Amino acid sequence: MAHPLSSEKEPSSKSSNNPAAGSTPLLRFHFLSLFPETFSPILNSSVLKRAQEKGLVEFNLVQIRDFATDKHHTVDDTPFGGGEGMVLRADVLFAAWQSVAHENSETILLSPQGEIFDQAQAKALAVAKRDLILVCGHYEGVDERFIELCVNREISVGDYVLTGGELPAMVLADAITRLIPGAVGNERSIAHDSLENGLLKYPQYTRPREFGGLSVPEILLSGDHAAISRYREAQMNERTQTKRPDLWKKIREPDEV
Repeated sequence: MAHPLSSEKEPSSKSSNNPAAGSTPLLRFHFLSLFPETFSPILNSSVLKRAQEKGLVEFNLVQIRDFATDKHHTVDDTPFGGGEGMVLRADVLFAAWQSVAHENSETILLSPQGEIFDQAQAKALAVAKRDLILVCGHYEGVDERFIELCVNREISVGDYVLTGGELPAMVLADAITRLIPGAVGNERSIAHDSLENGLLKYPQYTRPREFGGLSVPEILLSGDHAAISRYREAQMNERTQTKRPDLWKKIREPDEV
């Protein structure tokens, strides 16, 4: 059945370093999956783990198979009309979905047929203030009736096919959670991420000053912050135009895209 994902060390709600623990999280994710065990290493690491410990997010794993009603716990069947593969049953999925759905939740099916996920969508979902139910398909697909009855939107992480929706669901959870205020230690760094303003990030360097016959650009060592800012802006434009002409076109010709 549905169960909250907890980290190895459960944070104390009384800890002075964790004032938000025990309070209502800003965002709850419900993952409907046949393989919930795949989530733990990712959701219990780095920013996602800290966001849970701070009480900012809650991750809830729902094993779809728990809602099968026959003795074999069948979750799929052959498609009507023939064809290859197996299709996830609408009745089993619906029962799993119904266990967590409510009027303030949004249901997203991870699917190659969905709209491509991007930073703008991550921002919108991070401030939506509603539970997100992420449905991880598997096998050949999902019974269309479940989509029509329960799914608000379909989202894809790229034009390729994966074994299931678990990896895309974790991608969404990571991209969305890090945008919640307080999730990332230095929130100013988010404002300078790639894609935040539609452009790729400028190149970055650290010690050593010389490496592999290459040197850090002199402008970055000048101490002239205005000049450095201009240099970085120029690099962002150049990189986007060269590496991602599709993004550059959206910026320069938004009405034609």
